[in-house]
Amino acid sequence: MLISTITPVIIVKDAEHTIDVCLKSLEAFAEVILYINNSNDNTEKLAKEYKNVTIIHGDFLGFGATKNKASSYSKTSWILSLDADEVLSKALIEELHTLTPEPNTVYSILRTNYYKDRQIKHCWGDDILIRLYNKTETQFVDKKVHEYIIKENLNKKALRGIVKHYPYSTISDFIVKLDRYSTLFATDKVGKKRSSPTKAFFNGLFSFIKTYIFKQGFRDGYAGLIIAFSHMATNFYKYIKLYEMNRELKQ
Repeated sequence: MLISTITPVIIVKDAEHTIDVCLKSLEAFAEVILYINNSNDNTEKLAKEYKNVTIIHGDFLGFGATKNKASSYSKTSWILSLDADEVLSKALIEELHTLTPEPNTVYSILRTNYYKDRQIKHCWGDDILIRLYNKTETQFVDKKVHEYIIKENLNKKALRGIVKHYPYSTISDFIVKLDRYSTLFATDKVGKKRSSPTKAFFNGLFSFIKTYIFKQGFRDGYAGLIIAFSHMATNFYKYIKLYEMNRELKQ
């Protein structure tokens, strides 16, 4: 029997390498909302192979606003918010089959993280994220990046199953995402937050030391070095782009 009281909602752009395995793990749901924004690869073609997937096309408004807009297309009030590079475990699906979501409650899920097929235990570790919520009671905060579900005045419960996260399948993925995320950060903070070349440099340097040394990223092998360097570059470009945008705003 299909799960019809909860709707997985995914926003996606150019995710042909992960969307198939993601949607495969969601075949137990009556409907999945896939909100595609300006995708240029085979994401949509692959998604059309799944009968329970409803495809919506729309603009990217920042992560928070876009996820809220995508959720508005769901016929159910309960939303399971996912990324296109995440895969539900069988245990989590079985749990959701029998779950009766409670009012005024949000549910968290444990997420394990991978580079290719290798679990990253130090640079990233595991996350506990609120992902199941009632859209009539709460929503994502309206932020361009680092969005989260508003949980104030709501009960919080943990689900037992896990979500597996495959954010990067090649080194090039790191380069593409660091450019995108650093631009979103700078755009969101321009005129609101100060920055400088010195701040950009030391933020990047500290990020590398924190990830590779303090969090023992070196124990993740060569993947740990890639991730630590990516964190360094992301933070450097976040603040140097913000510095440049602030200068241009004053001019």
